[in-house]
Amino acid sequence: MSSIILMNDPRVVGIPVHDCGEALVDLRHLPFVDVDDRLADQDGAYAQLREGVAWRLARAARLLPEGLRLLVTEGYRPLALQIQYFEEYAAELRKANPDWSDAHLQQQTSRSLSPPDVGPHVAGAAVDLTLRTASGTELDLGTPVNASPEESDGACYMDSALISPAARRNRRTLTAALATAGLVNYPTEWWHWSYGDRYWALTTQAPSARYGPVTLDAPAP
Repeated sequence: MSSIILMNDPRVVGIPVHDCGEALVDLRHLPFVDVDDRLADQDGAYAQLREGVAWRLARAARLLPEGLRLLVTEGYRPLALQIQYFEEYAAELRKANPDWSDAHLQQQTSRSLSPPDVGPHVAGAAVDLTLRTASGTELDLGTPVNASPEESDGACYMDSALISPAARRNRRTLTAALATAGLVNYPTEWWHWSYGDRYWALTTQAPSARYGPVTLDAPAP
């Protein structure tokens, strides 16, 4: 796990962004994909993604074995909310580890939350999701969505050895569909997948990111 490149890594932060200008679209109108309301907000931001990401998500959903569906818990995340999440988690880690340096605290926080200025969710480029059956039963993927490394003892990492064989099979099923559709995983969070952001660019060796920060009520730059 020490070889995982985190979101605050200079190799990620330094990737240029050439925003293609795609709009955010509402996943609740997307076929083959279910949207959970556990993180619903008044503006419906949680159900939005850039059009190119949404299209790939729909393709991934069609690649799943019969009887399984993607269940999205969060897509786009406004910058203010990303800042709030990042600062709250950093404060929690600081309280538990008062001797950490600021640099180490930033690194450890970035295991679970992207620094706001590079956050894929802020660009509408990332989606948190899981699998469920057509009848609505969520599958076991080893941890709840958004479980921190502390809460899960590291089982939230995609390649964790601490999960059951069934959970590992379900993660493979999820990975096969999403990777085939062109999305990439953030290895510390099995549920986090993205396309077109800086982390995607690093993983795929693209020269630049396609999506930068965007607001819900304004077109992409």
